[in-house]
Amino acid sequence: MKVYIIGAGPGDPDLITVKGAKLVETCPIVFYTGSLVPKEVIARARADAEVIDSSGMTLDEIIEVLERAHKEDLDVARVHTGDPAIYGSTAEQCRHLDRLNIPWEMIPGVSSFSAAAAAVGKELTLPELSQTIILTRAEGRTPMPEKEKLPMLGQHGATMCLFLSVMLIRKVQKELIPTYGEDCPVIVVQKASCSDQKVVKGTLSDIHEKIRAEKIRSQAMIIIGHVLTSTDFADSRLYAADFGHKFRAATRPATERQPAN
Repeated sequence: MKVYIIGAGPGDPDLITVKGAKLVETCPIVFYTGSLVPKEVIARARADAEVIDSSGMTLDEIIEVLERAHKEDLDVARVHTGDPAIYGSTAEQCRHLDRLNIPWEMIPGVSSFSAAAAAVGKELTLPELSQTIILTRAEGRTPMPEKEKLPMLGQHGATMCLFLSVMLIRKVQKELIPTYGEDCPVIVVQKASCSDQKVVKGTLSDIHEKIRAEKIRSQAMIIIGHVLTSTDFADSRLYAADFGHKFRAATRPATERQPAN
């Protein structure tokens, strides 16, 4: 018996991994977050599977289900949205599983931050402009460690992706404008990859008004950084003719070649 903690992806049911889909199709118990996981993903479950929605349950109730499955020697597809390693509320479940000696395995999924970048066709790391992505959130009811508050992180100037923060957008503006500047590009993608996906583009100075006009209040990813609009960046060295690697030898410029005898 094993509990498989599966990332279902950002919303498009086709973005679940092949491995994750196969586990949903074969496990006798499918235990999912009904408020977020697409119904099409759960529809893969076999006809005789026990399908349980955990959206209205407490942590203790969730663990009771997993403990029962262990006693009955039944594999569980524990399905979460996005990638379970990022704001997945999975760590506390795994801690209990370890305490109970219940084996588990995590199956990664496509995160909403990468789905949001895909929605606008942007690479979030550009040579000599930004080579770092900060995945974080604004401080709300969940306190942030002192060194991870937005003003501190903003000093890096890296591409920043904010989860669970759209309702705190004024706080985001106030805390990041001093380091990123009022004209720093921002995109907000609601329900990235879904059929009703919504994209709003702006700057740190005007993004609040724009998302308020679109009535975006939940399930939104905020991406901040100059990579979103810049066309003035260096080409990657990966494909440069004079850049060698194990798959391709470097080609020296003609001026450096020795003349033929």
